[in-house]
Amino acid sequence: MIRSLFSGVSGLNNHQTRMDEIGHNISNVNTHGYKRGRVTFQEIFSQRLSGAARPTDERGGINPKQVGLGMQIAAIDTIHTQGSLQTTGVNTDVAMVGRGFFINRADQQYLYTRAGAFSLDAEGSLVNQATGYRVQGYPSITNADGTTVINKSATMEDLVVPIGQKLPAHATELVNYRSNLNLLTPAIPVNASPGQVAEGTWTSTLKVYDSRGDIQQLQLQFQKNIDLLTQTELENEWLVSVSVSDAAGNLAPNVIAASTPADITNTFILRFDTAGAIQSILDPNDLATPIGVTGDDINVALSYTIPGSDPSVIQLNLGTSGLYDGITQFASPSTTKAYFQDGYALGYLENFNINDEGIIVGNFTNGIRQDIGQLAVATFNNPGGLERSGETYFSETNNSGLALVGQASSLGAGKIRSGTLELSNVDLAEEFTNMIITQRGFQANSRVITTSDTMLEEVLRLKR
Repeated sequence: MIRSLFSGVSGLNNHQTRMDEIGHNISNVNTHGYKRGRVTFQEIFSQRLSGAARPTDERGGINPKQVGLGMQIAAIDTIHTQGSLQTTGVNTDVAMVGRGFFINRADQQYLYTRAGAFSLDAEGSLVNQATGYRVQGYPSITNADGTTVINKSATMEDLVVPIGQKLPAHATELVNYRSNLNLLTPAIPVNASPGQVAEGTWTSTLKVYDSRGDIQQLQLQFQKNIDLLTQTELENEWLVSVSVSDAAGNLAPNVIAASTPADITNTFILRFDTAGAIQSILDPNDLATPIGVTGDDINVALSYTIPGSDPSVIQLNLGTSGLYDGITQFASPSTTKAYFQDGYALGYLENFNINDEGIIVGNFTNGIRQDIGQLAVATFNNPGGLERSGETYFSETNNSGLALVGQASSLGAGKIRSGTLELSNVDLAEEFTNMIITQRGFQANSRVITTSDTMLEEVLRLKR
């Protein structure tokens, strides 16, 4: 009877612990990034009344006799299943879809969380808006050519988004052309009228930038090439004239479109093969030496100087010899346009977004998008071994393993969803079912105690 009393007490205490955890889960049903806890039981060791006996020739074997002494908690573990995503539309809200954890720095300690409700503080640092702990990640670095890359080999540091930061102007250095020159465009005859000149000319105009971020108009005029002696059209050849003007329409002096290093003119000849692909370019002063063989990039070096700015040198990329990735010549309407130039004016960082890899992409007022940094993500060999640190944070333990720090989409971390938050993975239906089971278990154990007490009363009555 005494044993049954202690068994009942152990059942009461441990079912109460399970109810405590169920209540904790239910209270955090709307906590972003919360992972539910689970209590499991196991029996306490049993008292042996007699041991087992093996069979003999005279009689069979006898099983051991044991009396159980109650139950105890086997484990209180954290279930790290994926929670549903809630769309918020806030660009600093992020959610992990996968096994990864966001990393926050609390003084000199790293804490790990699935709650991605971040915001910017007064200094532009990306922080957890509930605690102020700074979000960790990798910074971007600017190369000598002005391009930016994420320095993923660097040590983690506080992520800063410098809203309002200037992006200096960058002079145009590359222009890419694509599309078609109409094969049926007529050659311009001698003493042509303005209408004939307009009909035989195709013009491509593009804005380019000098070192100060000032805008110039780059213009290429395409006309069918003719033999100056016979005044007849040269098949599959176009004469290209290059000019540059400022915003007021003033032409830049000394514009050179160099098809060869010795070229000092602003014209060059563009030659196509009979299949319509670009073949080569020629210097009008050296028609015997075409530049370009199959597979070569067909480029023209454009140079000019605007007073008050650095000399501009722009590479005009017209395509690949023998291919159709640049300018072509077919019997279709002319559509030759420049589709890319790499220059831009002064800009200010006005907004940003975070992509699936956790890269913070800044949007500048000059239309440029530039990487600012990347969120660091941690994974663990045994996430169940993490210790709760409060405020929806976890810290590593001896049994969780060291944090494997990397980026989203690596190390099995999963992807990041911007503008969303991960909801709790608590299932209310399951929790209420467990609550009923726990309540019944508690009631049954209390009944064991009252019944054992009644039996003790009967023993006491034997003396009367």
